[in-house]
Amino acid sequence: MTDREDRRTPDGSEPTRLLAGADDASPLAEAPHQTGTLGELLTGWWTQIRAGQSGVLPVVVGVVLIGLIFQTQNAHFLSAGNLVNLLVQGSVFMLIGMGEVFILLLGEIDLSLGYVAGIGGVVVTELVQASPGWPWWAAVLAALAATAAIGALQGTLVTRLRLPSFVVTLAGLLGWQGVMIRLLGVGGTIPIPNETVNNFANGTLSRAGGWIVSAVVVVLFGVTTLLRDEQRRRSGLAAPSRLLTGLKIVGVAAAGAGLVMLSNVDRGVARFPLHGMPWVFLIVFGVLALWSLVLGRTRFGRYIYAIGGNAEAARRAGISLAWIRTLAFTLAAMTAGIGGIVYASRLRSMSTSFDGGTIVLYVVATAVIGGTSLFGGRGHPLHAVLGGVVIAAIVNGMALLGLSAAIQLIATALVLLASITVDVVVRRRGDTAH
Repeated sequence: MTDREDRRTPDGSEPTRLLAGADDASPLAEAPHQTGTLGELLTGWWTQIRAGQSGVLPVVVGVVLIGLIFQTQNAHFLSAGNLVNLLVQGSVFMLIGMGEVFILLLGEIDLSLGYVAGIGGVVVTELVQASPGWPWWAAVLAALAATAAIGALQGTLVTRLRLPSFVVTLAGLLGWQGVMIRLLGVGGTIPIPNETVNNFANGTLSRAGGWIVSAVVVVLFGVTTLLRDEQRRRSGLAAPSRLLTGLKIVGVAAAGAGLVMLSNVDRGVARFPLHGMPWVFLIVFGVLALWSLVLGRTRFGRYIYAIGGNAEAARRAGISLAWIRTLAFTLAAMTAGIGGIVYASRLRSMSTSFDGGTIVLYVVATAVIGGTSLFGGRGHPLHAVLGGVVIAAIVNGMALLGLSAAIQLIATALVLLASITVDVVVRRRGDTAH
């Protein structure tokens, strides 16, 4: 019997803490009671780190180390042009990875998301051709509906027939690859004639537009954070100190300003200047904000964490495991569809050379490297974004050094193994603490 089962209420339901919120699973979760001085905050964080609750700290440190290592080998690595290009390259992994997080939180896995993303890209590419000539927004909606339907189908097979997710999604990896090839034609490459779709990954905002968007995001985040934390304090619930709340807002503002300044540097050539924040950044952060809200502030999100933490306790608490799991597979596939559209946009075409098998391996690595647990119950969409930065940095940095693809794969594998090791150690520490 697990610790969570020991703490059930007399009627057999899981205690309120399991279903009341997902804050404890957030990568930025704080200790239940925090006081106001900076020294006390640092002491509390150090205590959490020693207990294995390091949050996103390991991956942030890893990103810094990777940056320093590659910069010492090639002075162009930390240039504005390369860093922006790196983030654009990693956006596909980040988007599909945020979908994979839904599945990993349940303690399941989805190996089909690479080719599900391919289906999304193919549907948009086909529909914006001169015939049938759909408007870009309708093509995007159709692609997301198609990928969501795929996720619902696979989720139903897993939950209703109780088939292993590994087997169902492995079959999906093979089957959806075949569907994609049939849609494109053997050896086919179809260019995208719609400039709006092509601009998803290649378009940029004006310099002023980047500042305006960043300011709006920071204000919305600041107001939301302040109101939420004050409401928790008034309700007598655990809440971060006002100092920590302020530091969060300042941190987000600094990150936003840094990203805008980085993007506004002219990274083109003399005849073809290029500057401004890429559209794809807005897509990534929009999906991140939406899924963070869904997982952290809705009943559905709380149920996801509850099922991943202890499925039997969640079932006894009255949660419909089948519906929640099916919806998670649906949202994961739809998010993968967004990633597939961005992939097609970046290449301005869709081809049968699309390697969804390799992409999904990178996607799982992205989520795990970022901090999402393979065992379920712990993770956040932000983990996929951070993990995507790590993967993109490794691939980009090694390409700058002229290293072979074999070395890139070996390095990524070592980083993945290190991340899984950290995950296992953290879980063991948590079990020991309980």
